[in-house]
Amino acid sequence: MRAYLTLVRRELGTFFVSMTGYAIIASVLLLLGFSFTDMLAKLNDDPHGAQAPMTELFYSTFYFWLILLLTAPVITMRSFAFEKWSGTYETLMTTPVSDWQVVLAKFTGTLLFYILAWLPLFGCIAVVRYFTLEPTILDPWTTASTFFGIVLFGCLYISMGCFASALTRSQIIAAMNSFVIGLGLFLLSLRRLVPAPPADWAAKVFSYISLSEHMEDFARGFVDTRHVVFYVSLTVFFLFLTLKVVESRRWK
Repeated sequence: MRAYLTLVRRELGTFFVSMTGYAIIASVLLLLGFSFTDMLAKLNDDPHGAQAPMTELFYSTFYFWLILLLTAPVITMRSFAFEKWSGTYETLMTTPVSDWQVVLAKFTGTLLFYILAWLPLFGCIAVVRYFTLEPTILDPWTTASTFFGIVLFGCLYISMGCFASALTRSQIIAAMNSFVIGLGLFLLSLRRLVPAPPADWAAKVFSYISLSEHMEDFARGFVDTRHVVFYVSLTVFFLFLTLKVVESRRWK
């Protein structure tokens, strides 16, 4: 456990010893600002929309999904690829730590940084609530469920990013592969926009994997166990693939 925690601190610390981590946080803040500006403009056009929780309006903005789709690939692109490129990968893997500890530590460190990058969301919602004097905007349970959904989304996409980073020595290629995999999963969510018979099994499958439907429920304060199982299962699956890629060095 001590070795695992040491690796987590090492992974998390890499984001703050260079400009990379600060640039990512600044970019997330900028996109959050654009998102809330766009959302407030819509509220001015439709004052009745203020009756809905702010989280329900926020998740449907373009910038919200842009942050989710871009943040994980950028955060995870250096997790394994940079180690291989800089020559520290072999040194790391020869230390008295197991492969699964390395994989989990890198996943945990990047996930913690991902959560830190999203924390300003609470400040944005609080500012809007303060100036609108509308208590329903910052409902504690709705806000918590929305952030829980964001964390689950991040778990899945960060595990994808770790897998993509473990496959290559290039950070750019790792980020591109991670983005393509994540974008492909997101585009499957758009299948629900195509009319289909209610009894169509394909429609039910695409509805189950629809990220937008999942986030819609979280933003409304509903925590469906099916969504949780979906994200946790895929996260474990991609971490398992990452572990197998790491272990494959023994076969070379």
